Amino acid sequence: MRILITGGAGFIGSHLADRFLAEGHAVIAVDNLITGSRQNIEHLMSRQEFTFIEQDVSESIYYPEPLDAVMHFASPASPIDYLNHPIETLKVGSYGTLNALELARSAHARFLLASTSEIYGDPKEHPQQESYFGNVDSTGPRSVYDEAKRFAEAATMAYWRAHQVQTRIVRIFNTYGPRMRLDDGRVVPNLIGQALRGQPLTVYGKGLQTRSFCYVDDEVDGLIRLLMSDESYPVNIGNPHEMTIMQFAEIINELTGNPGGIKLMEDQRIQGDPEKRQPNIDRARSLLGWEPKIDIREGLRRTITYFKGRV
Repeated sequence: MRILITGGAGFIGSHLADRFLAEGHAVIAVDNLITGSRQNIEHLMSRQEFTFIEQDVSESIYYPEPLDAVMHFASPASPIDYLNHPIETLKVGSYGTLNALELARSAHARFLLASTSEIYGDPKEHPQQESYFGNVDSTGPRSVYDEAKRFAEAATMAYWRAHQVQTRIVRIFNTYGPRMRLDDGRVVPNLIGQALRGQPLTVYGKGLQTRSFCYVDDEVDGLIRLLMSDESYPVNIGNPHEMTIMQFAEIINELTGNPGGIKLMEDQRIQGDPEKRQPNIDRARSLLGWEPKIDIREGLRRTITYFKGRV
């Protein structure tokens, strides 16, 4: 297969490229490097079956050769990034999605949209299943990301209905692993960075807010299974094992041997930050035969090893 990945120099996009190349496929990575990094794909640059195009997909996407799949992962994904780039986030979720869909339509290729658990907002249903319409603030500071993804889902379904494009939609929950940026503001690199520096881990409030963390290799496996399936409606791909941020911080201190302990801070989270986040993955299990396999401690060991040389 020949697969074009927008956001191909990003965290998940670069891992997808690795997996496809390992399986003998050709990959075209398109990225404007606002939040992606050449370092994530440097090891692939010399491979004949890998192509990198530095380009903003919000402007246009053109590729002259046949394609079998288009996977749209281009977007700032951490709160720090999409608050620093609010207009770019809205553009890549709207114009970028339409451009990627049009490329897939013209190439008669499969299309997969990387959507998000943020579709559900600060959920009143727990755990969240795909039929839940969400509790979303359309005017808050996080709305540039949430609403861009909601538009992207609507556009994807419109291309499926109007043009019969073979579309897939994945709702990605918290994913972690090597190639996350230390400064991207998300909880995993924040806490691991503090632990490796021997600092107290800063936890907001009482640390009772919950998340469900999926290691990137498991996430990529689910993404590829969805791409190759016949399912056009959204599917949650994430780890259903829910834990509090306090529990998560304690595991990181344990694995790093950090003497700094934990420091509770006044809650400074961004307005609309969900209190609870846990995917219902019944559809992924039944439709794709997928569920995560990598234990949180094993996944964190691999991630800590990656960050040790970068703190």
